[in-house]
Amino acid sequence: MLKFLRLLPAPVRGTLAALLLMLNTLVFCWPLFIGALVKALLPFQAARRVINVAMHWSAESWISVNKTWMDGVHPTQWDVQGLEGLDQHHTYLVTSNHQSWVDILVLQYQLNRRAPFLKFFLKRELIWVPVIGLCWWALEFPFMKRFSKEFLHKHPEKRGQDLATTRKACERYKTNPVSVFNFLEGTRFTPGKHQRQASPFRYLLKPKAGGIAFVLDAMGEQLTSLVNVTIHYPQGNPSFWSLLSGQIRQIVVRIEQTPIPREFIGKNYDQDEVYRLAFQQWVNRLWEVKDAQLATLHAEFAPPRD
Repeated sequence: MLKFLRLLPAPVRGTLAALLLMLNTLVFCWPLFIGALVKALLPFQAARRVINVAMHWSAESWISVNKTWMDGVHPTQWDVQGLEGLDQHHTYLVTSNHQSWVDILVLQYQLNRRAPFLKFFLKRELIWVPVIGLCWWALEFPFMKRFSKEFLHKHPEKRGQDLATTRKACERYKTNPVSVFNFLEGTRFTPGKHQRQASPFRYLLKPKAGGIAFVLDAMGEQLTSLVNVTIHYPQGNPSFWSLLSGQIRQIVVRIEQTPIPREFIGKNYDQDEVYRLAFQQWVNRLWEVKDAQLATLHAEFAPPRD
C-alpha cells in the first residue's frame, strides 16, 4: 500500500514514516483514553473484561498500521522460526535479548494477533512520554521503580515494593489472556555496558532474574509457558531512525516455548534463598543457550549486500 515510499531518499522516507507513526498514535490513543475512563466509571469485572478486549483490539490495530508503514519503507527480509504453537487464548511470560529500541517493534510485528497483547514492564519515568505514556497507562502496563542495593540498604522499608507493584499489575491480568513481557537484561546491550559488567556472555548482558520471578510469584499458575525470543540483526544493532528510514535489510527471529518448572510456582523470590539461587541458575542456563544461539546466527547470517 505504501510501496511508493521505497522510491524516496532515506531522509524523506524516515520523516514520512515518523509522521505516519505520530498520526497513527494520535488516532488510536482516543479509544484507549475513553476505555480507561469507562472502566473507572464501571469497575465491574464483566465490564472490565469487555472493555479490555476492545482496548486491546485498538492497540493491535495500531500495531497493524505500524506494520504497514514498516513494510512500505523497505522490504525487510524476515527469517522467523517458532511462531507455530502460539495462540491468543493462553497467557505467556515473554522475554528477549535487548539490543535496540527497534526490538519492541520487531516483537510487536511478529507476535501481534498471534499471541495475546504484549504488556511490557516499564520504568516509571516513561509514563511522562507524551501521549504514548498515557496509552501505556490506559493499557495497564506495569510501571516499575527499581531501587539500587545501596538505596535499599539505607531505606529497608522500600524492600519488596517492586513485588507489590508487580502483584498489583498482574492481578488485573487475570480476566483476559495476556503476554507479560520483560527484558531480562534490563537495559540495551552496548559494548561499554558489556565490559563494565564483565559479562560472561559474548552477545548478552547478565540477566536479571528478579523481574520474571516476581511475575511467577504473582501469576505462576496462570502462565502457559515462557516464550523465549532471540533477535539478531545481521547488519548490526540498528537505531530507531534506521527502522523509520527503511535501512534495515534483514531481521532474524527465533522463538521457543520453554516450560516453566513447577517447582518455581508459588515461591517467594525475596525470602526463599534456596529458590532464589535455583531460579538464577535456571535463568543463566537459558542465557547460555541464547548466547550460543546468537553465535550460530552471527556465523550463519552474513550482513546483506546492497
